[in-house]
Amino acid sequence: MSARVLVAGDANLDLVLRGDVVPRFGQAEQLLDGVDLVLGSSAGICAAGLARLGVATALVARVGADVFGDRTRELLAQAGVEIGAVRVVDEPTGVSVILSAPHDRSILTLTGAFAGITADEVLAAAEGVSHVHFASYFLVPELARELSAVLATLRARGITTSLDTNWDPAERWEGVGECLPLLDLLLPNAAEAIALAAALDPGVAADAESAARLLAAHGPVVVVKNGAAGGLAVTDGLVLRAAGLPVDVVDTTGAGDSFDAGFLASWIEHGDVARALGWAAVAGSLSTRGAGGTGGQASRAEVEQHA
Repeated sequence: MSARVLVAGDANLDLVLRGDVVPRFGQAEQLLDGVDLVLGSSAGICAAGLARLGVATALVARVGADVFGDRTRELLAQAGVEIGAVRVVDEPTGVSVILSAPHDRSILTLTGAFAGITADEVLAAAEGVSHVHFASYFLVPELARELSAVLATLRARGITTSLDTNWDPAERWEGVGECLPLLDLLLPNAAEAIALAAALDPGVAADAESAARLLAAHGPVVVVKNGAAGGLAVTDGLVLRAAGLPVDVVDTTGAGDSFDAGFLASWIEHGDVARALGWAAVAGSLSTRGAGGTGGQASRAEVEQHA
């Protein structure tokens, strides 16, 4: 089956470290509870989550001609993601080291090859799809500079779009404002929503709902991930909420990307924001059951059971 959804952005492996993960310098040696080398990246995890939920999904991204790049492509293919648009380039594959605690994490990232993805690559890969999801806006500067033009082109083609900016390492949060009127969906977490709203209006109240309302006033449906509490959405002036599921948390890595996958899988099929938010909260919660971003991702049957 040809892809129905295209995910664009980063592609890399995550080295997930669990246990005593807060670094102590001075050559202190710390013992870990577990280590996993798994599929990482916001775009890669979201694409895998969509495929797991039965959505025909392709990824457009870049990896290097190295062992990390080979393994990234292999894991994506095993997850059911079409990888024909994952380009192999003469740069090192990006990698993230995840210092994972049960309810929080720290991420150390080398962007490497994936930072160079271009607008032309995305537009070429988007032929024939119905939706394009963009991830890690601040880690893909070449694409970010042209994203508003890409969104306008996709809208003219009748293709819906969504964006999960993820965190801005520079904490400037620049450039997203011009994209908002051209987006159908914006999918930040609570901290990102507040930061994005503050970049548009420094006087905005510092809470997720107020931030989501301000962002939604610029055009898109805004869907905010809020950890174990689930999430909220602002659409047509209404605020909708969905609670997360109680689970025994193994690793929160990629839970937001699985939340995105749950929302998109439902919204693309039905267009119902409330239903999609319920799917998102379930998919995000269940993803924390396993190590790494894809180890615990939910099947369609599991989401339908709990949503």
